[in-house]
Amino acid sequence: MAQDLVPVPPVETCPSIPHPDSARRCLATVAPSLPDDSDLVAFFDQPSSAPRWSSPTSTGLFGQPSFGTPAGFHDLALSTLLRAHLLTERIVRARQSRDELKKVVKNLDRLSDMLCSVIDLAELIRNSHPNQEWVESADEAYKRCCEYMNVLNTHVGLYEHAEREGTRRESRKSTGRVALPPKDLEIYRQISWTQTTCKTHYHRGSGKILILGRQFLNQASNAKPPAAIKPHELKDLKDHGLGSRLQLQTRFTQRDLLVYPGSLQAQMIMRSAPEEEPRRKVYMASNSSSPEQVEVLEALLRTRGQLAQLVGSQSFAHMTLADKMAKSSENARQFLDTLYRDYDCPPEPPAPPIVLPPLTLGVVFRGLSRLFQHLYCVSLRPADVSAEEVWHADVRKLEVFDEKDGLLGWIYSDLFARRGKSSGAAHYTVRCSRGTDDDDEAGDLLPDVEHRPLLDLSREFGAAYRHKMLDGVFQLPNGVLTLFHEMGHAMHSMIGRTEYQNVCGTRCATDFVELPSILMEHFLGSPTVLSLFDSGDNSAVRQVGNHHEDPCHNIDTHSQIMLAVLDQIYHSPEAMEPGFDSTAALARLTATRGLIPFVEGTSWQTQFGHLFGYGATYHSHLFHRAIASRVWQEVFMEDPLNRKTGKKYKREILRHGEGSLMGGDAEAMREEDEVAVPVRH
Repeated sequence: MAQDLVPVPPVETCPSIPHPDSARRCLATVAPSLPDDSDLVAFFDQPSSAPRWSSPTSTGLFGQPSFGTPAGFHDLALSTLLRAHLLTERIVRARQSRDELKKVVKNLDRLSDMLCSVIDLAELIRNSHPNQEWVESADEAYKRCCEYMNVLNTHVGLYEHAEREGTRRESRKSTGRVALPPKDLEIYRQISWTQTTCKTHYHRGSGKILILGRQFLNQASNAKPPAAIKPHELKDLKDHGLGSRLQLQTRFTQRDLLVYPGSLQAQMIMRSAPEEEPRRKVYMASNSSSPEQVEVLEALLRTRGQLAQLVGSQSFAHMTLADKMAKSSENARQFLDTLYRDYDCPPEPPAPPIVLPPLTLGVVFRGLSRLFQHLYCVSLRPADVSAEEVWHADVRKLEVFDEKDGLLGWIYSDLFARRGKSSGAAHYTVRCSRGTDDDDEAGDLLPDVEHRPLLDLSREFGAAYRHKMLDGVFQLPNGVLTLFHEMGHAMHSMIGRTEYQNVCGTRCATDFVELPSILMEHFLGSPTVLSLFDSGDNSAVRQVGNHHEDPCHNIDTHSQIMLAVLDQIYHSPEAMEPGFDSTAALARLTATRGLIPFVEGTSWQTQFGHLFGYGATYHSHLFHRAIASRVWQEVFMEDPLNRKTGKKYKREILRHGEGSLMGGDAEAMREEDEVAVPVRH
């Protein structure tokens, strides 16, 4: 029997001092009649009311006049590189002054921030902007800043200061504003760059990795060649809708039906074709690669391995994980082996179904705002934009308000698929929170001044999500779950208030970054939280179907374990051996761990885009899924809207970022057997 929605307690009044930027108080209840609620629903679901264009003043992307044309990226890259060079020289000269030595950590963080901000902004624009001129300009800025960052990674003067601060870090008491050298200088722990030849090889190798990585991602997202299905192979299709139309088409044309991987036709054939041959053809087309694609991937893996050996590491995985929680590839593999052993046991029965109200994007964002108000006294509000401020009319701008602190920052939501936009869900940190009161680049800054974060949330919902209720069992869960995940990242970035940007929000280490986002997914499974979606008309809730636990959940998690193991293999010493074959390595792994036998002629690994972005760290997502499950069960599950619990999590975890949990996470990593179990649920 389906569980009823649990009544939601009233939101407590926040004990705070009114802020000039925050005229509205926290919600007294979750009643939908408040302006914030109705505004959010209309903002996302009614095209006539959104976007809310402001006065037609001359501006550019993100409200910056300097980004009125693509040439703005060229100017930004040049000015940033000049500032970075001047700041680098200042850090190197710091030993000449005691006052300057005190500012080294801050200046290292500023150096990292000014480069990362341009790189992250360029990454967003080159993946989302519909204008090719903007894409090319952003891509050029991205490359130039990354190349300069690679130069800094071999700068002896910076290394000496970063190493000195790193050795002093352990004896420094944390005051909630964590002092850490930028993560971009981690490479120095491996080698002292005193030989010009080594630095030259490192620069070339790093640049080659960027080029190969971009090529690999482009190929992974390109359309694949179609499968040619014979007319007689469509006989007796069980699908009487699309299947009947395809049968009529082939009989009329007497030609092979070209079915593209990932299309509705491909999905229908895999699901409904009684003949084996058409299903085999579609499967092969969906999981095959060209020799050129395989070579690009293997060249990327070889170059990474060579770079690691250049700095004295056994492999790229060993170099990458040396200062991470896992410490070594062997430890990461042991953790994954433990998870695999646990998933070899029969899964527990799924939870009872939970009734869902009708959901549109506006209703989901309204529910998220209500949830954040209950937990953090934070709300989402529609914001006005100028036409030049966004790169597409689909983009919506939200203001994030805290009852005590006022305006926290802004979220640009780009949620619909379109030609030229990168696939998948993404969270871009255009500007990260950090303290700027002691930047020492201007004398008019007030005490305790901080950057307000500016983020972009990217998704690729289809046209069906725009104007109709989402009441399908198969269509709804993944889309809403992804929004909850990405908004977990967003709140992490918005609430984070650290002195240094490289430990704040999504700029923190991979070891920590996924915990807040995965924890948010658990809230979606709570009947109490789902009540926040209710419009107040209880009859509407009863008119829709049930949301069931995904029947393929355990299969999906098993696949994630497989991908994490493959990530370790591809970045291990094995990848550096002569004649290494990435397809053969995938086949061996599938033979020993896979649920479905490997099919000769396939080479799915070229579609695993995270091999570039997560190289050797893909297992961290699984690890933090286990940790998030434990946090949910022990802290939030019994009373998920508890204000006291939410404020403690906000104050002690989200606000202080990576530095607040690393000790506890390291301890959890050593308890692999205990950690492995909760991830199943």
